[in-house]
Amino acid sequence: MVAALSSWPWDNLGIYKYLLYGPLLAKVLYTRILEGSFKDDWCLHILIICVARSSLHQLWSSYVNMLFLTCNRRINQHGYDFKQIDKEWDWDNFILLQALIASMACYIDQPFIENVPLWNAEGFIIILSLHVGVSEPLYYWVHRCFHKSYLFNQYHSIHHSAPVLHPFTGATATFLEHLALTTVVGLPIIGSCMLGNGSRIMIYGYLLVFDFLRCLGHCNVEVVPHQLFDTLPSLRYLLYTPTYHSLHHTDRGTNFCLFMPFFDAIWKTLNSNSWELHKKTSTNAGKYRRKIPDFVFLAHVVDITSSIHAPFVIRSFASMPYTTRLFMLACWPPAFIVMLMMWAWSKTFLISFYNLRGRLHETWSVPRFGFQYFLPFAKEGINKHIEEAILRANRLGVKVISLAALNKTWIVGKWITPGEQSWAPTGTHFHQFVVPPILSFRRDCTYGDLAAMRLPDEVQGLGNCEYTMDRGVVHACHAGGVVHLLEGWAHHEVGAIDVDRIDLVWNAALKHGLKPVSNGVPRQNSM
Repeated sequence: MVAALSSWPWDNLGIYKYLLYGPLLAKVLYTRILEGSFKDDWCLHILIICVARSSLHQLWSSYVNMLFLTCNRRINQHGYDFKQIDKEWDWDNFILLQALIASMACYIDQPFIENVPLWNAEGFIIILSLHVGVSEPLYYWVHRCFHKSYLFNQYHSIHHSAPVLHPFTGATATFLEHLALTTVVGLPIIGSCMLGNGSRIMIYGYLLVFDFLRCLGHCNVEVVPHQLFDTLPSLRYLLYTPTYHSLHHTDRGTNFCLFMPFFDAIWKTLNSNSWELHKKTSTNAGKYRRKIPDFVFLAHVVDITSSIHAPFVIRSFASMPYTTRLFMLACWPPAFIVMLMMWAWSKTFLISFYNLRGRLHETWSVPRFGFQYFLPFAKEGINKHIEEAILRANRLGVKVISLAALNKTWIVGKWITPGEQSWAPTGTHFHQFVVPPILSFRRDCTYGDLAAMRLPDEVQGLGNCEYTMDRGVVHACHAGGVVHLLEGWAHHEVGAIDVDRIDLVWNAALKHGLKPVSNGVPRQNSM
């Protein structure tokens, strides 16, 4: 039986839960039409705060998933798998909950709310005092209560089920827990307003700083330099770190505080390794690569819209097979600008990784898009990037390197133009091993699916889809490198194709648990 208040009231609504923001938006539009102004419209402020809080979490998520910036600062070296991503899919439920509660409060006492000024300097002192004196100890003891056997098993275990902390992990909890957290975050705001010292800037600032620190503690990336605490030792009791909170998830009987370790210290629950581990993690950040990959798949961006499918853009979108969505229209201009910047300045960088049978597999991206491979003046630069990436991998001691289709191919395949397709006789079937797939130009020919294989079930930490492939499925050029590594072959997956080894490689792939993926139905152009 499901525990009371453990599920969200709008669980069954799916994406339609966002319609619950509708009354707030309708009120804003009604006020604008009726009064010709947005002045003193608290529904508008609530919506702006919701957008700002969502954007803050998304920015943290993007930063955490920028492995080319954070890989050496990560506390837990495992990746985010599909199971965790699905559990944290509705991380923003708490924003909707607090928006609805805030809207009811504004409706009940509208005259009082409308008299809140834009700025009041004393309000910041009051709200800070209320936070330290009320919210911090209240959260500490509520948190400890949720670690009691019954409450933990029925409620708090969902939050602790995440194998690797992520900014969305901090927002993933049951309805009851977020009711308690809403009380914690709401008391300083209500108190400062009732004392006559509240202000709109104070409310905005407090909520955003609160969320920022929650994301900080759950980001799994140590961004707080240990030198800060070496210079100001007492500060370590006033501000927690990602390392500090990560210890709470490995040793659940310690480090219960909201943001201030001072309360763990006075109530004897401070983990004795907190400062030492933080200093070690911070000191080692950026000094060396913590683990050398065994296999590197050197990929490239297919096109401008598919660049939005990167895990550091929108994690949930990247965890599903790539399809064109309406929101991409808004993302296209900034993606185009990023493409130009990558063309001018970027080097090959780390995109994602996973572990298979104790070996680290990484995907690096050449900072070039698919269409650039067909520009004659761009070939020299692309070849230089590929050469530098291979040399870098060799210096690191990477065992196997595999190149994506447009860099080179595994079995057969090179992108061909409609003109080149016209050379094929009627009835030709095009077997494809190239990304992006060739255009279905010929009506009198058929086109096969992209060659792909499903990775073995033992894969760990894989949380993003490879272009249009399903979860856990990779292109043939990627799968070839995996087979090379598992077989222990000494050569890289580059260069000319040895057709005499095709059967050998195929049987090796099946032996290691890779499975061919295809719908088996040839596609015919219907234009």
